Amino acid sequence: MSSEKVSCLIIGSGPAGYTAAIYASRAGLNPVLYQGAQPGGQLTITTEVDNYPGYPDGITGPEMMINFEKQAKRFGTDVRYGLATSVDFTGYPHKVIIDNKHEITADAVIISTGASAKWLGLEGEERLNGRGVSACAVCDGFFFRNQDVVVVGAGDTAAEEASYLAKLCRKVYLLVRRDEMRASKIMQKRLETLPNIEILWNTETVKLNGEEGLESVLVKNNKTGEEQLLEATGFFVAIGHKPNTDIFKGYLNMDETGYIQTIKGSSCTNIKGVFACGDAQDNVYRQAITAAGTGCMAALDAERFLVEREVDVIIEEETA
Repeated sequence: MSSEKVSCLIIGSGPAGYTAAIYASRAGLNPVLYQGAQPGGQLTITTEVDNYPGYPDGITGPEMMINFEKQAKRFGTDVRYGLATSVDFTGYPHKVIIDNKHEITADAVIISTGASAKWLGLEGEERLNGRGVSACAVCDGFFFRNQDVVVVGAGDTAAEEASYLAKLCRKVYLLVRRDEMRASKIMQKRLETLPNIEILWNTETVKLNGEEGLESVLVKNNKTGEEQLLEATGFFVAIGHKPNTDIFKGYLNMDETGYIQTIKGSSCTNIKGVFACGDAQDNVYRQAITAAGTGCMAALDAERFLVEREVDVIIEEETA
């Protein structure tokens, strides 16, 4: 296995990773960034991005990530293809294995591996992603103003997505697989106050129809077997996200769903010299702008850590 020593290693790209790279490069940390399994993150499967400041006419997700990458490279970030497959944070410096064949030891590690939306696995779901199918109402709801849409889910996320869309859309169908919701009582009460939301209980999605874009959704009542065709141009899957943090389990503190826990007001984890940013540690906002903000925090925290460590080493040498 080949090996390499770096000062600052960034695992994952997307708004968080690339922003961390921009700040770390400008601070002279000579960061190495591995893009991960999905270079650019979730935005690479998003069509129009209209809510990121600085783009008055909007921009596509892939274009935005190309710009982020170019900016990171302009300041000297070593951007590489590759996937972190395992880590060892028991000692120092930290060890990260890339693609099961290359070992990197790093003084500071910034984790920006993101999270992946959970999908239903329906035929056409991937093909229509960005053309009617979405996993984020805040990101894409604007494009469905005065249209009919469908939301799938039964938890607080689904209730929040449906409530948000109800302010923009003509009609919102909320598909709940059982005869009750997991959402909090207050969120369920909120749904009841919105007249353009119709909850379809015991209902599951059978098929998504449309070629260039979503046209309708075929659903079935799992109690009666009765099928119904819903005319809709938007289909929002709100059954949760899974953070891409499995390789860090056993080393970093996480919540019950796998989101990395950071020290309040910082990007610092329970391991000194390891920092987390973006959707790998954010289970609330999950927006490009907030991911970029925490990427900035992670780079600044890493820079501070490395400077303090350098000072400590100098003091130790002088007193030896």
